Amino acid sequence: MRSVRARAALGATVVVALALAVAGLAVLLVLRANLTDQAGLQAEVAAREVAGQLALGVPYDRLETGDEEDHPVQVTDEDGRVVAVSQDLEAISGTGTDRVTRAPAPTPSPTPSPTAEDGGDDDDDDDGTDSPDPARGEVSTDDPDFANGTATVDGDRADYRFASVEATNAAGLTLTVHAGAPLAAEQRAVGSVRGAMLTGLPVVLLVVAGVTWLVTRRALRPVEGIRREMAAITASEDLSRRVPEPGSHDEVARLARTTNETLTALEASVERQRRFVADASHELRSPIASLRTQLEVGAAHPELLDVTGAVADTVRLQALAADLLLLARLDAGERPGTALLELGALVREEVSQRTGDRIPVTVSVPEEAGGLEVTGSRTQLARVVGNLLDNAERHAGRAVAVAVRAEGGGVVVEVTDDGDGVPEAERERIFERFVRLDDARTRDEGGAGLGLALARDVAVRHGGRLTVTGAGERGARFTLWLPDAR
Repeated sequence: MRSVRARAALGATVVVALALAVAGLAVLLVLRANLTDQAGLQAEVAAREVAGQLALGVPYDRLETGDEEDHPVQVTDEDGRVVAVSQDLEAISGTGTDRVTRAPAPTPSPTPSPTAEDGGDDDDDDDGTDSPDPARGEVSTDDPDFANGTATVDGDRADYRFASVEATNAAGLTLTVHAGAPLAAEQRAVGSVRGAMLTGLPVVLLVVAGVTWLVTRRALRPVEGIRREMAAITASEDLSRRVPEPGSHDEVARLARTTNETLTALEASVERQRRFVADASHELRSPIASLRTQLEVGAAHPELLDVTGAVADTVRLQALAADLLLLARLDAGERPGTALLELGALVREEVSQRTGDRIPVTVSVPEEAGGLEVTGSRTQLARVVGNLLDNAERHAGRAVAVAVRAEGGGVVVEVTDDGDGVPEAERERIFERFVRLDDARTRDEGGAGLGLALARDVAVRHGGRLTVTGAGERGARFTLWLPDAR
């Protein structure tokens, strides 16, 4: 039962078995009901034939009951006494009384007809028409009562369906005729169908189990191929390999395609992580080597120690380590805070702390600052604004401006400079980690290529976006959009 094929085959077999059992039981019940109704109809016909004779005044000992074995008959009066039975009937049950011996009772005689002495005519009325026979009873037109029972005729005992029909004879006595029809045909038919079902059911279940096993095995064969390939990929640690994709368009094919997409994303993530480690090692090596050289020179020749350069290298190293630490936290899935921030005030505060900029920053924030609120981490958003301003300061010619406004259901922070701008083909690549354009490498002393990548990661994790466009004829415009706190 550890196999999906075994569980599927067992489940299908159990379901089919239950369905066939219920269907077979229903068929047997319907068949039995129909055959029983047919026997009841035959019994009613036989009972009404005998009741008709009683209504016509036929004496009990002259009743024609037909074939006693096929239609045993028992007639009872209002007091339940047996007044007539069919020939060779030895025992009966199911009719209300099991007696088959006639009770002593006078035989009813027809009512005498009027004679000529009474003013009547033996043959015709005055108008020449036949007068109705006053010595005739009637048969009840109500639906008969049915019951199952047994009867023994000439030593043979069998099951019968009995119909009870009431009749009134010429003397006004109400009699009940119980006539039966054999249930042997119904029992034989039901037994034959039941036997055929019991014989065929195991065969059908074996076929269902076998077909389910084979179909499930064929359907799961690609899954086994995917499992083997995934095991091989795990053992080899070669994320460039892919699982086989079947040519079908079913769930297994979609599973294979999704697995390959996951492997592609995982390979890209691992490769990005490797590049990140390599680039970080390269970026860290330069300031560490420079700082070590200065310290070694200062240790050997104190008068040649460049304290300013050592401090600059240390600051650069500290900033790089802080960027790497923040990127690591973001990659680990750190969620931004939920503090309510007024973005205009945050921008003013960040600009006021920048006392060493070579180009003064122009700030444009509307007076209605209450409508510029966002939620998130104040430290991270301040880092984004600072990185955008640092980038503008490095590339601007004579002007750097920052503006805050409400737009599109959110708040926009727009940083522009009048530098050379960013080529359109490079406007997405500059947001990758450790990416610096060629001219930036010559002008950007100390930049590691992490500022813009870090800014976009923070923006995305705050539910916003960061893009770059041209700022008129020259320069660049970085647009940070964050969703409104409301």
